[in-house]
Amino acid sequence: MRKLIEIQKKLIPHAIELMERRYIILRQISVSQPIGRRTLSNRLGISERVARTETEFLKEQGLINVAVSGMTVTEEGEELLKKLKDVMVDIMGITNLQEQVREKLGIKKVVVVPRNCEDDETVLRDVAKEGSEYFLSVLKDGDKVAITGGTTMLEFADSVKTEKKFEDSLVVPARGSVGTEVETQSNSITARLGKNIHSDYELLHIPDELGEDAMRTLAQIPDIRRTLKHITETDILVFSVGRADVMAERRHLDENLKKEILDSNAVGEAFGYYFDKDGNVVHRLSTVGIDLDTYSKVKENILIFAGVEKVEAFMAISEINKNLVLITDELSAQKILEYK
Repeated sequence: MRKLIEIQKKLIPHAIELMERRYIILRQISVSQPIGRRTLSNRLGISERVARTETEFLKEQGLINVAVSGMTVTEEGEELLKKLKDVMVDIMGITNLQEQVREKLGIKKVVVVPRNCEDDETVLRDVAKEGSEYFLSVLKDGDKVAITGGTTMLEFADSVKTEKKFEDSLVVPARGSVGTEVETQSNSITARLGKNIHSDYELLHIPDELGEDAMRTLAQIPDIRRTLKHITETDILVFSVGRADVMAERRHLDENLKKEILDSNAVGEAFGYYFDKDGNVVHRLSTVGIDLDTYSKVKENILIFAGVEKVEAFMAISEINKNLVLITDELSAQKILEYK
């Protein structure tokens, strides 16, 4: 296939360019649907005339529907996107980028989403969708799934769509509640994911950060004790990474503690641990749920993030456990390669 692509690039380069453009447009509609032509042209940086011409072609081919509310991808269009995916990542150079990042990090797998626009919301949605596809490819009925909170995980859970029922699986929060936004807390996301894969789920109605005495007391409650046990038996962990300064704010840490953490050169946070750029733990909060010991034993760790501002935080986390699958965007992947 690669040889054929190289020949086509030499003999009929315009055909490859046209194929890439139409693939990018179809893919953007899929991620952002319903979407209008003007918004589409703005996100992809193409003229409205080009957007109109290409979407008319896609409509004639039965790949998209056009309505007052915007354009959507048909079932045939979604099927074509799936078939084209492996070919297009080769054409766009994404396959090589994935392998270069994987080799640099020494981790299990890297999946990179082509970034064809600067709209952060769209990129996050696209990365989350890719993460959901990988998740469904490894999920087996009977697996115990743990998931953290945050905006990225909310997008991920909403992207998971399957008709298959994982009735013997169980979804649990990877940790307690963080922050005041109920929608992005791990309990809410656990419930969404459980419903989307048609499985059971359990919630953890306690704050993420607790004193040791309070933790010992609450752990005696049967429902909490059972959920905490399930967390230690996690088969698939889905999580994101946060910058140390952002997470310190989100957790509403005391100003003195926040200063102590940042003065110790913390760059990233996960599971209540703060790491420096070399992956050393510089501070640990007394939190509920997944800890580093459990993280090291999980069979399938899926880390999803979008945005170059999180690369340094990710690099710190990547040092801790090489049994890791990374799902990220193209610019972040390039930044990882440049990272010293």
